[in-house]
Amino acid sequence: MNKPYSPYYPKEYEEKIYRLWEKSGAFKPKVKKGKKPFVIAMPPFNVTDKLHIGHGLVVALEDIMIRYHRMRGEPTLWLPGTDHAGIATQNVVERQLAKEGKRKEDLGRKKFLQLVEKWAKERGDEILQQLKRLGASADWSRKRFTLDPDLSRAVEQAFKELQKEGLIYRGEYLVNLCTRCGTAVADDEVEHEERRGKLWYLRYPLSQGGGFIEVATTRPETMLGDTAVAVHPQDNRYKKLIGQKVALPFTQRKIPIIADKVVDRKFGTGAVKVTPAHDRNDYEMALRHRLPFINVIGADGKMTKEAGSKFRGLGVLEARERVLQELRKKKLLSKEKNYRHSVGFCYRCGTTIEPLISKQWFVKMKPLAGPAIEAVRKGKIKFIPKRFEKIYFHWLEGIRDWCISRQLWWGHRIPIAGESDVLDTWFSSSLWPFSIFGWPKKTKDYEYFFPTTVMETAYDIIFFWVARMIMMSLKLTGQIPFQTVYLHGLIRDEQGRKMSKSLGNVVDPNYLIDQYGADAVRLSLIIGNTPGNDLNFSEERAKSARNFVNKLWNMARFLELNDGPRKKNKRVLTRADKAILQATADLIKEIDRQMKNFRFSLVAEKLYDFAWHTFADKYIEASKAQLERGGASAACTRFILRSVFADLLRLLHPFIPFITEVIWQKLKLSRELLISEQWLTESR
Repeated sequence: MNKPYSPYYPKEYEEKIYRLWEKSGAFKPKVKKGKKPFVIAMPPFNVTDKLHIGHGLVVALEDIMIRYHRMRGEPTLWLPGTDHAGIATQNVVERQLAKEGKRKEDLGRKKFLQLVEKWAKERGDEILQQLKRLGASADWSRKRFTLDPDLSRAVEQAFKELQKEGLIYRGEYLVNLCTRCGTAVADDEVEHEERRGKLWYLRYPLSQGGGFIEVATTRPETMLGDTAVAVHPQDNRYKKLIGQKVALPFTQRKIPIIADKVVDRKFGTGAVKVTPAHDRNDYEMALRHRLPFINVIGADGKMTKEAGSKFRGLGVLEARERVLQELRKKKLLSKEKNYRHSVGFCYRCGTTIEPLISKQWFVKMKPLAGPAIEAVRKGKIKFIPKRFEKIYFHWLEGIRDWCISRQLWWGHRIPIAGESDVLDTWFSSSLWPFSIFGWPKKTKDYEYFFPTTVMETAYDIIFFWVARMIMMSLKLTGQIPFQTVYLHGLIRDEQGRKMSKSLGNVVDPNYLIDQYGADAVRLSLIIGNTPGNDLNFSEERAKSARNFVNKLWNMARFLELNDGPRKKNKRVLTRADKAILQATADLIKEIDRQMKNFRFSLVAEKLYDFAWHTFADKYIEASKAQLERGGASAACTRFILRSVFADLLRLLHPFIPFITEVIWQKLKLSRELLISEQWLTESR
């Protein structure tokens, strides 16, 4: 540069540019009859908290696709929205009340829901502002909330249709209950972790002939609800005991010793206690052997009256210690040893899950799973990366019925008279790709924009959301909900750890935007980020991306400071001119090819390399001598500089929209300048 210039400060431009985009109506699609639109239904963000850096990746990826297709002249819709997030949102508001020494029951259902609605509205507005700061070019006039009246009607219609066909039913079954949230949760909402624990060996006295049978368990407190002891039918150690009974300690019950092939002969003693009301395997064993079910743990996480007077009202861990004490007194505790085993936790609050018998609403999933499997197998829906199809198939082929009722106040009330439970949040989310367009009504938006084109989301919610959307859409609309599922990985900290508040490693995109600008944040999340793979993130990535943004600014300043007469003149093309024109033409073709293949990181890397090395380091340096010569050669060089730079800005715009827009306007570039390939052809 020949004279001082001011550096690029994103804060001076980004908010103004975004207001300009909104005012222009650029984000609203123009319906073109007969022309297929490009549509993304933005995953609805939970109204529980501010967005984190993982959400920033969602915005970056989807906005890249949206801006790219919009610039190609396609009718393009990116429909934004938020999710009421039943359990999570209610928990947050209840915790706030607890700080004031209150419970939701003190307010009553109506006042509590008003409080939650107010809180959700405020959080939802904050989320939308964050999305705008990231540059999301969504059609805000169409934004949706899962509790909007239209979407609530869609939920009611879906429930009634599925119930009419016998696909929704109510019954008493073993469910996963979170005693902290006070509600049932679905199987795939339970997170399992390997934990250190104990394996206790308990002696159950035989009711006849003296002696005892020894069982091993990680949960001695549930013995109070045992209704059998099970052994493997081919275990010679216990063949003579099959059919006999044991006297269950602390109770008046005598329970049978049964034989079942599910028993692992290598676990513990090879004999296991059977507690049908509090264990999944035991529940299924009880159905096969027609055993009774006895609930000894209540929905509040405390022992019930069926547990006996010594234990009634105790918390689970407290009851465990009391049971062990009593067993020691009676010399019925043989031994204990350290043991690592899988423990289930509520994915929302981290509380240990209690399997309990409860009356709940369920969806029969196997009839819905078949068509969903077929849609992917036949290629109607493709996954990127393809390897996730195997995971999808495996889950659907072994799918269990879905418990959809929740013992909450916040959410869609189950549309049955007198029913106080609400529906699982994922039920309404499973309708998202078509409920947002007015289904079950055949609105103009539904007719034109549905099915959508791409569903972009994280790989860890294939089961929670993606599979359910496919099943519900095929069943209720007869159509696939989207053509492509693009699955991104998780954003981890620089040590590869999952981000969490407890670790204190959550990255706030607002902080990064304040420091480095939205463009740098977006680019830092894309470069090196491949589909389905996790990315270790550090602030250094944002700093590096900011350097690239500043480099573009410097290029623009060079063109501005060296401006003058410009003229297209193929007769004076130098070797450097021809080389940059050829490189630009090749780049445009390659970028177009890779964008269609969803290889966004590769595209960003190629643009980065071209801008920094091919254009700046090579051509700009070569142009300095040509500009000094003046005359026709200099005029032609200026024209090529602006033409190639215009090409580059348009290719970069989906990735870093703010800086490219600012430069485009400052240099007064026009659309007609995208002519590198055409000019090269003419000059041959």
